[in-house]
Amino acid sequence: MSYGHGLIGNCTSAALVSSDCGVEWLCLPFFDSPSIFADILDREKGGSMRIEGLKTKKISQKYVPRTAILKTTFITEDGEFEVNDYMPRFITGPDRFYCPSEVQRNIRVISGRPRIIVRLKAMPNYALEEARYTVNQDHIKITSQKGEYNSYFLYSNLDLNKVLAAEPIEISDFCFLLLSYHEKLDEVNNNRIYLEYEKTKSYWLDWAERTNSPRGFREDVIRSAITLKLLTFQRTGAVIAAPTTSLPEIIGQTRNWDYRFCWIRDASMTIELYSRIGHIESGTRFLNFILNRIRRKTENIAVMYSISGEKQLKETTLDHLSGYEGSRPVRIGNEAYIQSQNDLYGELMEAIYTYLVINRERDHQLLEEIWTIVRTLVNQVRESWEKPDSGIWERRKSLQHYVHSKVMNWVAMDRAVKIAKCFNKSVYVRRWSELAGRIKNEILQRGWNERLGSFSMFYGGDAYDASNLLMLHYGFLDKSDPMMVSTVRKSCENLVRNGLTFRYLSEDEFGQPRNAFVVTSFWMINALHLTGEKERAKEMLKKLSSLRNPLGLFSEAIDVDTGRLTGNFPQGYSHLAHIQTLFLLETDYDWSDVNRTMVCF
Repeated sequence: MSYGHGLIGNCTSAALVSSDCGVEWLCLPFFDSPSIFADILDREKGGSMRIEGLKTKKISQKYVPRTAILKTTFITEDGEFEVNDYMPRFITGPDRFYCPSEVQRNIRVISGRPRIIVRLKAMPNYALEEARYTVNQDHIKITSQKGEYNSYFLYSNLDLNKVLAAEPIEISDFCFLLLSYHEKLDEVNNNRIYLEYEKTKSYWLDWAERTNSPRGFREDVIRSAITLKLLTFQRTGAVIAAPTTSLPEIIGQTRNWDYRFCWIRDASMTIELYSRIGHIESGTRFLNFILNRIRRKTENIAVMYSISGEKQLKETTLDHLSGYEGSRPVRIGNEAYIQSQNDLYGELMEAIYTYLVINRERDHQLLEEIWTIVRTLVNQVRESWEKPDSGIWERRKSLQHYVHSKVMNWVAMDRAVKIAKCFNKSVYVRRWSELAGRIKNEILQRGWNERLGSFSMFYGGDAYDASNLLMLHYGFLDKSDPMMVSTVRKSCENLVRNGLTFRYLSEDEFGQPRNAFVVTSFWMINALHLTGEKERAKEMLKKLSSLRNPLGLFSEAIDVDTGRLTGNFPQGYSHLAHIQTLFLLETDYDWSDVNRTMVCF
């Protein structure tokens, strides 16, 4: 199985740690900064920081339960030790968090006198050239030699010269490695490291305890919820799609994209979920991110933003990197920012509506600003809903009247009507209801394909599209509606292979799709459950759950023949859908009814 990595992070950046204790992907100071370690994209020159045990007999790895701390245990001929990898995160005051741009690696001896080797190969600026190392009294300064200037600081109570030389080091108690983007002002010692570890552990335990979940799937929900949390950016409230770039959808091919950005669609769905499972503060922060992006009533919402809010995300390739298992090109930036994706209005309006219903702490000024955003989004739907777009799957050369985009335009108007009712704005209720009805009638007339026995991918098209399954999730049609039942059945017959669901099977500008998507596989499970195929839904969930990596993490896609995880990893969309499915199958939770209060089951 590919991607046996664990994710660590602190809502400032994130890192991937391999099953043999190597940090193989890390960007500092932020998610979208140039990498210092990129072994996962080029085994020869990418760079990593690996801890090895001499004469190792066994390595095992797991998360400290209900935390984002990854524990790797080594059993060697000379003794046993464990490595705790994490990025510090804890509360320091009201709405104040300590989440520095650093990785801490704590090494604790369990028995004997084991020996380790630290293999450090820092390759700043996406591995343009190996760094220069300068040994100081209490740290190693790591400096880029090519490209933009970047420097990092490695603190440790190990012999720094032996660390640089990759020489064996005998350990007898507690030692640490702290890699920071910033030089420390205070002494870094055992006491400080221990305290930050315990505070970080306590933070995650408390956060997990406040997460609503069904009893039977509690640990699975918490792991996916923590993974989603690690994809949020503390400074702005942005939510990234994944912490990686260019991990290929299909090994050896060119479907390789940079996902370290905030898609309004993905982020809105994540925050809407968070509002339901007990973390309304994340909804507040994301709404403030949106409010800061749309400062004027004439300003349109963009498809996606950087974590800091920039709209221009120019896409370039890093031709000096070989790519994951030779999958080129390696891309940074993403040209999807220039597209029209009209479905995003629906996801964002849904998130706003859910937030307003669930949030009991009403800030009058915030409510007024939200109401302005709602009216602005409605105006944008009016302008765009009759136009073709690139759709949810971001087709780069095929503007069409995608059915899913039209459905989400209906969602936008339907939720806008409900929001207007919340604010007692009857004039808007009447006007917006008319447009919602008009959009729905057009979808029913032009989106249905009698020959397919299903809604099609786009008006006049003859391809199945798994995104149409979301009509159930958003309440566009009732689960007993013959058109909906037929769409689910025909989509299942045509898009499912080996228990996994493709987005679509029609050839696109990059060729024939070969791998199923995790998110659409969950959508299919949900749709089958809602339309009465509950046993088949359970079977598919069991199959899909078995394909997670050993740490419970999902990627974007799965090879239907081998079960191999592919695409960027871990993928927020996948873990979002995972949580929704677990709630649905255990509790029959109706996601289209936001007025139903979510509680711990």
